[in-house]
Amino acid sequence: MKHRVLTVPVVVGLVLMTGASRVSSETPGPQPLTMALQCSGGDCPLLKGAPQTAGMRSGYVRLKPGETVGWHTTGKNEETLVILSGQGEARLEGLPVRPFAAPSLVYIPPALRHNVANTGHAILEYVYVVAPAKASGE
Repeated sequence: MKHRVLTVPVVVGLVLMTGASRVSSETPGPQPLTMALQCSGGDCPLLKGAPQTAGMRSGYVRLKPGETVGWHTTGKNEETLVILSGQGEARLEGLPVRPFAAPSLVYIPPALRHNVANTGHAILEYVYVVAPAKASGE
């Protein structure tokens, strides 16, 4: 079976803003960014945190049927998955499996060990966004 590279005909417009004004002699802060989602691999970073953003990072993931991203945690950060195509499940340590199908959103709280699996028969594509989370009570 020949592997076909999918190009998502979606342009993501991201406007990144900071609350503080900057002196012109300082390094510029996060700047507005627009990019096409094109990826020939399985995981393509989109936003890489400071100084590109104020702390958020993001990427585009493509999983073949049966593939997983592997167990991991985002530490003190929270994560959102925007499911673009396909179906799968979010496997959350100590919690029931959460099945999903496109289009959908999956939210993963900070410090929760998790894995994402493609349980369908087609490519699973999603964008993840990881950002610093406020501690309880802040």
